[in-house]
Amino acid sequence: MITTEFKKKFLTKEILCLLLGHKFIVTRTVTDHFKEYKCTVCQIELTNDENGHKTFLTPELKEINETLIGFHNKKLHLV
Repeated sequence: MITTEFKKKFLTKEILCLLLGHKFIVTRTVTDHFKEYKCTVCQIELTNDENGHKTFLTPELKEINETLIGFHNKKLHLV
């Protein structure tokens, strides 16, 4: 009983991700090069930056991704 209380108290989702690493899934494909990711354990959201590295998904980046989706869809429909 003490071990289950210990697990509940100290092995939170964030600690599990710190110890074992995140388990990312692609939640949305913005373009061929930009995607949005979400950790299935701790629910943290990431996206690609201009260098291709993953960075935290801020409201500003979310708005930029929405704009990129619009431009990408217009480009696909014009071609």
